[in-house]
Amino acid sequence: MFDNHKIAVILPAYNAAKTLKRTVEEIPFDIVDEVILVDDCSFDNTIEIAKQLGIKHIIKHDKNKGYGANQKTCYDTALKLNCDIVVMLHPDYQYSPKLIKALVAMITSGHYDVVLASRILGKGALKGGMPLYKYIFNRILTYLQNAIMKQKFSEYHTGYRAFKSDVLRKVNYKANSDDFVFDNQMIAQICYHNFRVAEISCPTRYFKEASSINFKRSIKYGLGVILTSLQYRLQKWKIKKFKIFEANVDR
Repeated sequence: MFDNHKIAVILPAYNAAKTLKRTVEEIPFDIVDEVILVDDCSFDNTIEIAKQLGIKHIIKHDKNKGYGANQKTCYDTALKLNCDIVVMLHPDYQYSPKLIKALVAMITSGHYDVVLASRILGKGALKGGMPLYKYIFNRILTYLQNAIMKQKFSEYHTGYRAFKSDVLRKVNYKANSDDFVFDNQMIAQICYHNFRVAEISCPTRYFKEASSINFKRSIKYGLGVILTSLQYRLQKWKIKKFKIFEANVDR
């Protein structure tokens, strides 16, 4: 518990055997109540290592469903466990688990509903090994999204975030893509429903075992990001409605 809030950390995993132990060892278990790992049909021994580490909630997809589908299972499970705050942490050790307390504290302060850990605030992205083309791609997409959606985020593409459970109950994440653009759709939904969002600076680590999408999939993701932004603007202007921006009423 942290300030009387039940805290869950979700780990959307795919072939994370080489990095899972390092990630879990840095989770602050003095405040974290539940750790949920969803394995998207890995072909390594991610599940076995998760069991050795004592992770209580382990779910394995019977086939590879995609990064977004993995998160859907993660959030569904966290809500079933009645967690108050849910932190998404990639198990590839690219983001620092030591910042979980900071993310959670910003929400329990009562000022924010969502906190994003930004690799772009400060100068940590390139120093941490982010490929130059990814950095440029990140900056261009963020500029375009801020212009279209009229926001002021330093980046939309971090995989390290914390949410109040009320956010997850309202946004229609089940309608989102099962692919990587899921993350971006979540931010658009959060903005559409006027949740309060903060950012903190986060160091990042790029190394051989850390997960990363290739150039071809980056292009696909970028096109999905632009489409999401345009859908957001069209719905804000009441020109057209999209299912992803419907408020969820079932959870």
